[in-house]
Amino acid sequence: MDQETQTHVFEPFFTTKEPTKGTGLGLATVLGIVELSGGAISFDSELGRGTTFKILLPAIAVLAGQEEHSREGPAEEPNGYSEVILLVEDEEQVRKLASRILQSRGYVVLEAQDGREGLSVCATHQGKIDLLLSDVVMPELGGRELAERIVKMRPDIRVLFISGHTPDVILKEGIKAGTPFLRKPFLPTELAHQVRRVLDSPGLSSWLVGC
Repeated sequence: MDQETQTHVFEPFFTTKEPTKGTGLGLATVLGIVELSGGAISFDSELGRGTTFKILLPAIAVLAGQEEHSREGPAEEPNGYSEVILLVEDEEQVRKLASRILQSRGYVVLEAQDGREGLSVCATHQGKIDLLLSDVVMPELGGRELAERIVKMRPDIRVLFISGHTPDVILKEGIKAGTPFLRKPFLPTELAHQVRRVLDSPGLSSWLVGC
């Protein structure tokens, strides 16, 4: 990378790709996860030769008593019960990461790379879909419009939005305060807790009523 690119490499939505080909959230997401874990990330780059990233994570010393306690059972984490989640995210790295997190916790994940594909998957899937997990800002068909169309097809579906955009952009996209929402980048536990919370909620989000 050249010097100018290096100064922006971790900035959300900075990308050297063509329009609609990338959002620039990949490295920003990695940086957020590493820093929230107490670690640090650095890189060395030379134009025409390549780039090397180094990630340092804090070591955890496990005492004998703590190790014995951990064998009794892990701390309670929110897991799935084979619920089906339609994951619509145009940033491939974020989509694949979220899919792995959810599958590891017992959910069945249907992936779609944009809103159009999300509609198609929803229409052709024969079984129940319990949750729509969708990015807010996507090319052609945004998250809100996608959710409105899917709710008409499947009135009992739950909806959870994710986005790395600022609150003012989210509001402009029609996502009202109180709507289930998770900001990117997120930790695996944050995603798991929010998904479980929405699935277990007693009723649909207020903005979905009447769609």
